[in-house]
Amino acid sequence: MITIHLKYEIDADKLADFEEYGRRWVGLVNRFGGTHHGYFLPSEGDSDIAYALFSFPSFAAYERYRIDSATDPDCQAALRLARDTGCIKRYERRFLRPLDDGS
Repeated sequence: MITIHLKYEIDADKLADFEEYGRRWVGLVNRFGGTHHGYFLPSEGDSDIAYALFSFPSFAAYERYRIDSATDPDCQAALRLARDTGCIKRYERRFLRPLDDGS
């Protein structure tokens, strides 16, 4: 399994736009065979940092998602929403693996 951790720098004045962006991607990731663990929005502390976590059974499955989502109209609409509203200033992507329990 591979888990993708996204750290977003967002425009705090456009939080509602970012929330809509996130709602769309939760369903899209799940539709493409992943498991979305959610978006985590600012509360206390930094007002312009948000996170998302989602997993795929393998890195190969994630790569298939990336290829397929590049031409999917719903995915493209979600990306356009972020671009047109400017709700995302930048993001960082990390790939994580779960710790094996040793058995």
